[in-house]
Amino acid sequence: MEIINRTVEYLESNTRLDKLVYEYLPEYTRSAVQKMIEKGFVKVNGILCEKSYRVKEGEIICVDVPPASDLEIRPENIPLDIRYEDSDLLVVNKPKGMVVHPAPGNREGTLVNALLYYCKDSLSGINGIIRPGIVHRIDKDTSGLLIVAKNDFSHKILAEQIKVHNFKREYIAIVDGKIKDDKGTINLPIGRHPKNRKKMAVVYKGSKEAVTHFEVLERYEGFTMLKLILQTGRTHQIRVHMAHIGHPVSGDEVYGSKDKFKILEGQCLHARNIGFLHPRSGKYIEIMSELPKYFVNFINLLKLK
Repeated sequence: MEIINRTVEYLESNTRLDKLVYEYLPEYTRSAVQKMIEKGFVKVNGILCEKSYRVKEGEIICVDVPPASDLEIRPENIPLDIRYEDSDLLVVNKPKGMVVHPAPGNREGTLVNALLYYCKDSLSGINGIIRPGIVHRIDKDTSGLLIVAKNDFSHKILAEQIKVHNFKREYIAIVDGKIKDDKGTINLPIGRHPKNRKKMAVVYKGSKEAVTHFEVLERYEGFTMLKLILQTGRTHQIRVHMAHIGHPVSGDEVYGSKDKFKILEGQCLHARNIGFLHPRSGKYIEIMSELPKYFVNFINLLKLK
């Protein structure tokens, strides 16, 4: 069961409890949040309140998010591009367009459906039945490498490596515009967008530290290809950081232009490289994947401009 603790900020004061918790939980509907409140999963300063309760600045809202035991996940025989595997973990090269784990509206065709078929019962259970084996995630329209834990022992150690920034995650992206500096670091906190619950944004209250390092690999007419290293791993981190500095990931219809290069069918972002200490042997392992065809085609298009 996931536990969320949030302190009500000044701008959130006098908001209905159900509306505010709805902002905290972007994967849930408003009615689902109201049911949580009615069933006692939400407390304000340790006290159960009605869904219509108007919160006050400084109050502590605690949400014990119930496990999604009512969502049946069916194993599916979906081909997986596995780049490394042993008895403790595997590394999958996820295609662009594949959702990582099931959710309302995406109950089939996900990476988890495929993993359940391939691994059977050999997946960690730390993140519950919705995310078996999933140590970290990448967006639906991001392609690239993802590590999966086959047991709780491996999951805990890998998650700790990510937490202490001892886990290499390298991305390649094409962004709009020409970036002048050859290298740089973006150190800006990321939290839920104040007006759009489905988006993240650079915000300075109720947010978390987010650090992205970038290096220019190539400059094109109106575009730049970057190598990006994640020091932290916040939701949509690269996309939010690049959009915030005026260089959104090309093809990103959420944080960038909705009209540019629709042929991409999503953002031009690929998780190319991951490196980690093996949880059992302690040996350093680094896996790299080639740029997918859609990415190479876009680069070739830019070279012709």
